[in-house]
Parts: sequence; C-alpha cells; structure tokens
Amino acid sequence: MAAPPPFQPPPHPPRAAAATRPAGNGGVVRCGVCGTESRQPAFRPPPPEQAPDLDLRPGEPVRGTMALWLQQCPHCGYAAPDIGRAHPGAAAAVAAAPFRALLAETAYPLLARRFLAWAHVLEETGALHAAAEATLQAAWVADDLNRPDLARLWRREAVALWRAGPPLDPEQTVRVVDALRRAEAWEDALATAEALARSRPPEPVAQVIGLERRLVEARDSGRHTVASALPPPARRPHVAHGPRPPAGASGFDLRGLLGRLRRLFGRG
Repeated sequence: MAAPPPFQPPPHPPRAAAATRPAGNGGVVRCGVCGTESRQPAFRPPPPEQAPDLDLRPGEPVRGTMALWLQQCPHCGYAAPDIGRAHPGAAAAVAAAPFRALLAETAYPLLARRFLAWAHVLEETGALHAAAEATLQAAWVADDLNRPDLARLWRREAVALWRAGPPLDPEQTVRVVDALRRAEAWEDALATAEALARSRPPEPVAQVIGLERRLVEARDSGRHTVASALPPPARRPHVAHGPRPPAGASGFDLRGLLGRLRRLFGRG
C-alpha cells in the first residue's frame, strides 16, 4: 500500500452544523478536518445479549459490529465516531508525520489502524483515558484476527495511557488488571490486583478482582467474561443482565455498559 499523500489542514475548518446529512442506512458526511464528503454507515449499538468480557468488551450482537464503530475520512484519514464533528486539535494531529506514518503502517490490520488513528488524535489532544479505550479496541481487533503479538502490545499501550491520565476508579482499575493479564505482564497485573483488593472495593469489583488474581497466578492470559466472576444467585437474574444499580452503587451491568458504548460512539 502506498503511503497516503501529505495532508494540509484547511485554514478554516469546515463548519460542523451542516456536516452530516442522513440518507437511508447511512449518510453523506463532510469531514470536520479536511471538508471531504464521503458516504458513511449509520450505526447505533444494539443492546448486548451476552455478558461482556472482563475488560468490558461487549457480548454479541454488539461484539461483531466493530467495523461500524468508527467512521474514517477517505482523504485525510481522520477517524472518529462522527468525522463530521472534528475533535478540538484534530486537524493538527492528522497533518503531523506520526499520524501519516500510522496510516501507512501495513503491518497493522486495517481496522486496527482505524482505532489507533482515533486513539492518536485523542492522545495528542490530552484525552488519555479515551485514547486508552480506543487502543484497547485495536487490541480486540487483533484478538479477532489471531494476532496475539499486536494484542499484547496494544493492551500494554492502553494501560500506559490509563495510568497517564486522571486517577482511575475501581472498575477501571479492574480493566487495567485484565489488560495486563491478557498482555502476560504477570508481576504488574498481580501487584495492581493486590493493591486494588487492599483498598476494600465494592463487592462486585472484589469478586472480579478475585478471579483476576486466580487467573494471573495460573498464568491464564485467555478471554473470560464477567459472568465467570459473578455467578448468578439461584433466585434472581445475573447481575450482568440485571437493572442498573442505584446511584452510588458500583457494579458490572450491561445497561451501564450500553451507556458507555453510547458515550463512546457519541450517540447520546
């Protein structure tokens, strides 16, 4: 694949007000960075029907829709949930050499590059936790394509971004532990899990971190779901499929996960 042509941001970014015009199952979108119009698919995540993984990768049917999670401009390469709304500072990040080199890196799967492109813009503009999420999603693409080398690399990079940002809550720290375990960073995963356990986290988090510790000790780097950590009581539905906890409660629930996805996709 030839390297993408150099991109120069326009002196005045396109106005976002008329960026998107819906049309059937998709729409013509004007890129908020370079102004190029392209047809992009419309996407709203359906409710997951299966429990998420320990890193909160959603179950099916959402799991299989990753190719629709981000749009990408065919001209400048800007990738985002909605390319018609340019992230502040995106034009400078897209024009810079590291971004152009990333787009040309054929050793990385094409879909993974899309998530990494979004992660790069987020990191360059200071949204480190959001950049970590996008980098983790690139690792999910590598999982699906049986590229464990890349999956481990991008999980470690996601952890570095999470740790470089604001303090993490217990639920997010569990995801750091899971990323470290999946990346086979055993000592770091165990130390992080033990520190979280000593902080007396909410019971659902304690149950999940207990499973993570057992998996680390067994040198198990495989995929496991929240359901394996939170077995359903005999007389009520599994917490992963139940209603959202009341305000102030902490738990792993699919309605909350759907809310995370909607925020991620910028869809409400």
